[in-house]
Amino acid sequence: MLQVLAHTYWRVNVLHLQNNILEMIARGETLEATTDRLCRQIEKLLPGVRCSVLRVDGNGLLHPLPGSSFPNEYMALLDGLMIGPLVGSCGSAAYLGMPVAAKDIATDPRWVSFKEPVLALGLKACWSSPICDAAGAVLGTFALYFTEKRGPTPREEEVVASCTSLCAIALERHQRVIEGERGAYVDALTNLPNRASLDVALERLSFGQPSAWAVLIIDLDNLKTINDTFGHAAGDALLQVVASRLAESVAPDRVFRMGGDEFAVILQRAGAPADIESTARHILDTLAVPADCDGHMILAQATIGGAVLSAGDVDAKSVRQNADFALYHAKETSRGGFVLYSPGIGSAIKTRIEVIRDVDAALREGRIDAFYQPILRLDTRVIVGMEALCRLRKPDGEVVSAAAFHQATSDVSVASHLTERMMAIVAADARSWLDQGIPLQHVGINITSADFHSGTLYARLEAAFGRENVPLKHIILEVTESVYLGQRDPVVAREIKALRAHGLRVALDDFGTGFASLTHLLTVPVDIVKIDKSFIDRLVQGDPSLAIVEGLVGIARKLDIQVIAEGIENEAQAVLLAEIGCQLGQGYLFSQAVPRQIAKDLLKRFGRPPAEETRVASGIANPIDLIA
Repeated sequence: MLQVLAHTYWRVNVLHLQNNILEMIARGETLEATTDRLCRQIEKLLPGVRCSVLRVDGNGLLHPLPGSSFPNEYMALLDGLMIGPLVGSCGSAAYLGMPVAAKDIATDPRWVSFKEPVLALGLKACWSSPICDAAGAVLGTFALYFTEKRGPTPREEEVVASCTSLCAIALERHQRVIEGERGAYVDALTNLPNRASLDVALERLSFGQPSAWAVLIIDLDNLKTINDTFGHAAGDALLQVVASRLAESVAPDRVFRMGGDEFAVILQRAGAPADIESTARHILDTLAVPADCDGHMILAQATIGGAVLSAGDVDAKSVRQNADFALYHAKETSRGGFVLYSPGIGSAIKTRIEVIRDVDAALREGRIDAFYQPILRLDTRVIVGMEALCRLRKPDGEVVSAAAFHQATSDVSVASHLTERMMAIVAADARSWLDQGIPLQHVGINITSADFHSGTLYARLEAAFGRENVPLKHIILEVTESVYLGQRDPVVAREIKALRAHGLRVALDDFGTGFASLTHLLTVPVDIVKIDKSFIDRLVQGDPSLAIVEGLVGIARKLDIQVIAEGIENEAQAVLLAEIGCQLGQGYLFSQAVPRQIAKDLLKRFGRPPAEETRVASGIANPIDLIA
């Protein structure tokens, strides 16, 4: 009988508590006031037990709510912790979305980094339950702490079931109140946490255990192409598909959209950091399924870089930066794949960053200049053109070639500004030579991938040479194989076609170094092919290179494409090339790249206007107006 009365009294108290809390919510009381009342009433119902309510924000961070009898100092330690499988009972319950009972905090592996403060309070066990909304999303946690090594009793389980339901109602209402504030931390297109959320989440991660967590940076390789080809609606749809697939493939770990075509993942689930490569492969496999994007079936192409927390990492920024370094390296060496950070990668990227800074400083300080290497007819040795080559003057006056700072062109902004500077210099030099009556047929300017993707290359050329009143007929655009077809980029092909339609001539530089083939010249036509020095170096009778170059010259002639042999260093090479029908060449045999004054003198001595050049060559079978 006494037991029945006690149970009835208990039930009345629980119902009274529920009614009080529901009334507070209905009246619009703050979340803080509601949880304060709830926790204090629960601790009266369960003598010797302490309770806490923690809110989980959109970034996955824990925030204590008022009401518990814990010291403020202890609650402050919990504020801002990132949820995870080894973040005490509450952080683990929120991360896993299921109750977590630590019957002995002193030995429980989830409490390794957090046990000392709670043990000092005389608490030995903790049972935490997630507070979820109707869709199952975790909003917070409700926890009971015990002074004995034990789990919850049936009565305590009953109380917690009621309390989590009440807390869910209060937290959902709170979420609706703060919904307007989400824009600062949520990406509107994908509904994922944004870059600001990532920054906050990384700051709150624990550094106590190496390999406890890792960061993946995922970059979509083909978003710009999709936007250009199918429109931005298709690109936005692809981003939404990628966001959804990423979130599903790494759950319960969190995905962030960093902006543009980049996403980030913080890996915390058990074993994931140690097997980060497997997770990355799973992500790539998940993305490698065509998706309907605004009526177009599109395949997302991505590259991933990753870094695992190590003993030497002093803050989260270093881990994220390492993941960025790995991504940069992956784009260069394993596009479409995954690269895990190692110290060697970091050193290479840091070197590149230093080079970029040096070139940027040289641009700002006017230390970028053009040197010129002549292009000659092999029969008459008449100069028919010049190739403008970028040079950097160091503060001490030393001049270095572009090969020494080529890595800087991996930075789109620096590459674009280098081309801009070279255009201005070449335009001014060409105007000066023309004004002095110096016979100038053409100057070749090297163009980078960044220039093709700017969408304004022709307008930039018109502006630069128009300012100096230099007709664009004097300009040849030189494109390396790696830019021409190295990444099978349709944007480059389209821009080359458009430039040639405007009357500009395009030369394919370094031909034979690995990417292009003769069949590509049918789909992406050019005006000139420059045979790479690696073929010319081996150019002796009986070497396969001779047959290859001879075949190329014959095919190019039938396609109405000029051929220039690069890197000619001795007379024997020049004679052989002339014998097989190659009419143009450049190399140290004739001249290295020289400053503008020497280039002007060479043009004066060995240059010819196109009409006069034809008369000089009139004794040669089938003379043609080469290049000009």
